[in-house]
Amino acid sequence: MHAPRTVATGRTASPSTARRINDRIALQLLQSEGPLTASRLKSLTGLSRPTVADLVERLQEAGLIAVVGESGVERRGPNARLYGIVADRAHLVGLDLRTHRATVAVADLLGRTRAERTVRISPGTPEKRAVAATRKALDAALRTAGAPGPHTLAVGAPGLVDPATGRLGGTDRLPAWHAGLIAALRARAAPVLLENEVNLAAIAEQRDGAARDRDTFVLLWLGHGTGAAVILDGRLRRGASGGAGEIGFLPVPGTAALPSAHGCDGGFHSLAGSAAIVRLAAEHGITADGAGRNGDASPDDGAPPAEALVRAALADPAGGVFLDVLAAHIALGAAAVSAVLDPGCVVLGGEIGRAGGTELADRVGAQLARLSPLATEVRAGTAGGRGVLRGAVLAAMDAAQEELFACGG
Repeated sequence: MHAPRTVATGRTASPSTARRINDRIALQLLQSEGPLTASRLKSLTGLSRPTVADLVERLQEAGLIAVVGESGVERRGPNARLYGIVADRAHLVGLDLRTHRATVAVADLLGRTRAERTVRISPGTPEKRAVAATRKALDAALRTAGAPGPHTLAVGAPGLVDPATGRLGGTDRLPAWHAGLIAALRARAAPVLLENEVNLAAIAEQRDGAARDRDTFVLLWLGHGTGAAVILDGRLRRGASGGAGEIGFLPVPGTAALPSAHGCDGGFHSLAGSAAIVRLAAEHGITADGAGRNGDASPDDGAPPAEALVRAALADPAGGVFLDVLAAHIALGAAAVSAVLDPGCVVLGGEIGRAGGTELADRVGAQLARLSPLATEVRAGTAGGRGVLRGAVLAAMDAAQEELFACGG
């Protein structure tokens, strides 16, 4: 997607404001298009040659861009210089928190990963020890990447994140060390962005994955738990309390009870969560290695039973009936989303969405077409198991660029 081509003039803004806007547009172009010559910047922005020359000089002095090569094999001189963003001008940190694991990635200003570390947290580990282990992994990744600071850090975690306060809610159902780690990170000087994990996965699908061509879609997260992320008109929508997408609580037919304020049993989670899929597979005689564990086991301990069972069904000629019933269950949630939001596209993510791939997505799409008059394409997510981590890096990149690209004056 190209950056905006609108330029500021003195007729609509002060000279300093116009310079900041034009600088930002140029930087966005260098990010999206790669290194460019001054002539190409002039063509893409519509700015005059002297204005482009001034902004190039200004951005070089600010340490945001540098000459990275020349254009063409025969041309030489100032007009052939290629300017690119100085990727090491800032470093980004993405952190993906799970029940028994934390993964950290350190990237440069263009979102390219420079180092990564994973630490596993055994059940019953004291909070202080879990926090210390995660911080140690973070510090090791920063050293490997040569990123002493400053850096912008984005954290993806289960639970509700209040859009007004940035605080993590629903902590009674989450590991205590999550909140302890976030508090410890926020005690540092660097800013910390906290976001729901499914929302970050949706950002990854929007920028790098299955929804690159969509500015409106819903990511339906199918894994140990169920959830959804809503992207409308290119923007992530969180809801008044951060609860947009808590689809596990959605009342649906086919369950023996109704969800309540204290739990989602009886809601969509009871049809499409991992435990429900394990039970459904048993009813249809689907087995797989390692699938005998409790369906509520953490997906961090190897392949989740539900994911293994879906893969086994895809490989078994007799697995079609199981997949059709599972698709019908998933389609109930997708139909509710479609009726309320009309997103035009639903992306299946999480462990189950990844395991089911295009075949499961096609089956859900066929079931959804029977339930809803609204045309809604169903796609398999492509961000995969690293979607949350990638989304965290992208969120950190946006925040860092927002601050750095507001240069000029």
